[in-house]
Amino acid sequence: MTAVQLARGQNAPLASTRLTATVELPAAADLSALLLTADGKVRGDSDIVFYNQPEGPGVRCVPPSGGQPWQLHLDLAAVPAAIAKVRVVTSLDEAGRTFGSLPTAPVARVSSADGTPVAQATLDGLTTEAIVVAVEFYRRDTTWKIRAVGQGYGGGLADLLRDHGVDVADEPVPAAPAPTASAPTAPAHQPTPPAHQAAPQTAPSPQPAPVPPSAPTAPAGMPPAPLQSGPSGLPRTTPPELHRPQTPPTQPAPAQPHDPYAPGPAAPPPADNSSLTRGRPVNLSKGQSVNLRKDDGSSLSLVRMGLGWDPVQRGGLLSRRTAEIDLDASAILLAGNDIVDLVFYNRLMSADGSVRHAGDNRTGAGDGDDEVIMIDLPRVPVHVTAVVLVVTSYEGHTFQMVQNAFCRLIDEAGRAGELVRYQLSGGDATTGMVMAALRRTDAGWRMEAIGEAAQARVPQELFPMMNRFAR
Repeated sequence: MTAVQLARGQNAPLASTRLTATVELPAAADLSALLLTADGKVRGDSDIVFYNQPEGPGVRCVPPSGGQPWQLHLDLAAVPAAIAKVRVVTSLDEAGRTFGSLPTAPVARVSSADGTPVAQATLDGLTTEAIVVAVEFYRRDTTWKIRAVGQGYGGGLADLLRDHGVDVADEPVPAAPAPTASAPTAPAHQPTPPAHQAAPQTAPSPQPAPVPPSAPTAPAGMPPAPLQSGPSGLPRTTPPELHRPQTPPTQPAPAQPHDPYAPGPAAPPPADNSSLTRGRPVNLSKGQSVNLRKDDGSSLSLVRMGLGWDPVQRGGLLSRRTAEIDLDASAILLAGNDIVDLVFYNRLMSADGSVRHAGDNRTGAGDGDDEVIMIDLPRVPVHVTAVVLVVTSYEGHTFQMVQNAFCRLIDEAGRAGELVRYQLSGGDATTGMVMAALRRTDAGWRMEAIGEAAQARVPQELFPMMNRFAR
């Protein structure tokens, strides 16, 4: 069945009262609903349905999951008789961004409860607006109809709320609450990525190196950890067969959180022969590297690679909030151009036990490191020439929604605290990032800041570009 195409101001009857509304657009945005009386006003706070108040009479706001955008589920038969219309509102998350800056116009889509398309409307003609009423459902006698609205507000949220009976003069938008030290409870499971995303479709080398079915006993200080699970207790992805990538695709070239270690002032950018000094962490810029040799001439042994990020604080209807961003840190072990092992959320230890993932953080909440990878450098097999640290976005959130992304090296064995930090500046509209690499050299191990963006929801999708970092 083909959806009815509605131009601005056009309406159509509805055969069903159980509906789902979405707005598709090439940017991060929220979806909300206003329940209005015959005079076009809300009766009170309960008539505004949004992410901080997702349930209203006959309307439910559902956040993105499994690659699906924000949705409004409507049961118009359950909407109170005093409500004459339900307006669907979408607002851009990024501060200062307008609909006129988008490459394509938003498209509002409405389907029935069984997924059958009902109506759609292209919201063209928008320029300086950052919030717009997309469509509305309204009563006509005893039935419901839909109308394409496309009304934007140049004054933003405040103008929209005033227009619908909310006095915002004395009720400014509250600030986001301070972050807590502990992450909220993770969801019971996450959807499994589509099968075509489980591993890159590159031809295997004549001698592929499969992932062993189980990991060996961990060295002292690195106890094994259980697999992270997805639906029905199954792993989120199946550990891949590891192989040498062939022709890599062309990739696009491609903030300071509270640090509980905070050991002291940073040293200047390193020279090739610089050493690591306790209490003076080296700050790397993209492309720089540093020898992992301490100032007393000794080499590091057990190190902790901490990776962290914070969700960008975003404005939206009535209040501000930070989204839960599910980023995953992984370690890819290279032997020359060959990928020989992968440590990630579904396989928390390398085959030899030298690299271990501390577990999956699915929100990025809290200060300090969000995910940790432990590396016992003397135990890394001699044929491994590099350990590449990557970050991927399982739910498809882009790095535009992330701030304060960093990668840091901590001397775990010597208890010397933070030695090296690479702070990522800015964020692209991509879902993957090659953060840094530990490389084996004749003089010992080096850490290099990479910071190269790519599209990847799972670390296996970064395999084709790994031979670029094998030097």
